[in-house]
Amino acid sequence: MSKKCCVLILAATIVALALRLPRLAQRPMHGDEAVHAIKFGELLEDGIYEYDPDEYHGPTLNYLTLIPARIVSAEKLTEVSEFTLRIVPVFFGALLVLLLLLMVDGLGSGAAVYAAVLTAISPAMVFYSRYYIQEMLLVCFTFGVIVCGYRYTRSKNVKWVLLTGMFLGLMHATKETCIIAFGSMLLALLLMLLMRRPKSSLINAAKEIKPSHLIAGLVAGAVVSILFYSSFLTNLGGIVDSVRTYTTYFDRAGRNSLHIHPWYYYLKMLIYSRYGNGPIWTEALIVFLAVVGFIAAMTKKGLSCANVNLLRFIGFYTLVLTVVYSVIPYKTPWCMLGFLHGMILLAGVGAVVLVKLMPNVLPRLIILLLLLGGSVYLSWQSYLSNYKFYADSLNPYVYAHPTTEVFTIAEKIEEYASVHEDGYDIPIDVICSQGDYWPLPWYLRSFKKIRWSNEVDNDTASAPLIIASPDVEAALTNKLYSLTPLEERQMYLYLFDKPYYVWLRPAIKLKGFVRKDLWDRYNKGPDPEELIRKASEK
Repeated sequence: MSKKCCVLILAATIVALALRLPRLAQRPMHGDEAVHAIKFGELLEDGIYEYDPDEYHGPTLNYLTLIPARIVSAEKLTEVSEFTLRIVPVFFGALLVLLLLLMVDGLGSGAAVYAAVLTAISPAMVFYSRYYIQEMLLVCFTFGVIVCGYRYTRSKNVKWVLLTGMFLGLMHATKETCIIAFGSMLLALLLMLLMRRPKSSLINAAKEIKPSHLIAGLVAGAVVSILFYSSFLTNLGGIVDSVRTYTTYFDRAGRNSLHIHPWYYYLKMLIYSRYGNGPIWTEALIVFLAVVGFIAAMTKKGLSCANVNLLRFIGFYTLVLTVVYSVIPYKTPWCMLGFLHGMILLAGVGAVVLVKLMPNVLPRLIILLLLLGGSVYLSWQSYLSNYKFYADSLNPYVYAHPTTEVFTIAEKIEEYASVHEDGYDIPIDVICSQGDYWPLPWYLRSFKKIRWSNEVDNDTASAPLIIASPDVEAALTNKLYSLTPLEERQMYLYLFDKPYYVWLRPAIKLKGFVRKDLWDRYNKGPDPEELIRKASEK
């Protein structure tokens, strides 16, 4: 690897951080992010984590978040910020770029550098590197398997097979969908070997791996996975649950109607998206160059200073992963990151091949200018998606996302709590059908007396502050003004200004109510006697 190549990949890493790090608290927490944050709070405050085979995914995100939390000396969830949480996926998003330093001889220096650039600026990669979910960790650990596995084939050093096994264990301990990547890698390896000459390459490849090394790698992976799922040997049942969980996720993959999308959902999102009068979103440059890179890997045309077997493995892996995720009815945008990263690696190869296949200087210059223009546009989209349309439905990567009016809810409750005699111990009722109130538990984590419920409870006294979905408003009104004895009734006023509701998410409204005595206390002017006293002191 030349110094120039190393410097360029490090420069791409700086670009990746520059796009990912600023204003991490600006975007409202997605419901999934808030769920993981509250789950992490249990580990942070109580030192307890138990893997749930039905929800939350694997434990690596929780345990790795302890590192930035300890750095800032946080002992309670109220001391944890969005930055503390989101810096974890930011780190692994940047690490994806750095890992290319170990792939320069396999991809070729030019391809590795351009793949680093595309990884750094891809709108989807940047957007979800700022999401407190498991996906970016899974993509990074998967690439770790590919990188270390490739390095083992070059050196036969046992340290690389141990690292490969550890990354496999980390994949398994991160998210249940790792089995899709496992299967895709295995099939890609078989297809790559079948294309090698002579035909006995499968047998020869098997002979190249020392049995002791293979066993060591598998043991390393098993140890890593077991440690995480067993909560570092404090919950051995988590090991069994890590296998039992697949019955839940196989069922969810085909039945969850909220996330059922057509087979072309991911490809359409990458190639062309535009909603209303919003900007045009496209990562078609990456898709096109990936196709070129795939063809080059299969035909060997335009390749030099690259490992054809590695390129074919990446090509088959990306193709299989794309097909599988397209066929599965259950789709969320971040699930495409695995095969998008594979496309980016192939796109780096495709860009170099296009330039090399041009017959003379002028066509090469045109291709280079087009690549530069496309890269600039990708960077511009990354800026727009993360710093302008970060919570706007005009952004295709914004999916079932809370609006910025979540901040309004938190601010209003904070203001009224400041004038209540109990402060943050003020009773609050949050009543939303089907428990559809996330990410409010994150934003209201400082309040200790919140009752979260799916329906109106007529057997409990109403809190001075109430947040409710419109579909329970009739039952709530009945409780406040019909079921409550006349002498105990309290008048409630709207918490929010006209139109008296806020949008939790598009199509999901919330209404707020505040008891009149608290409203009066909040809205009354300054105490005249207090003003006179302060004036006399001056």
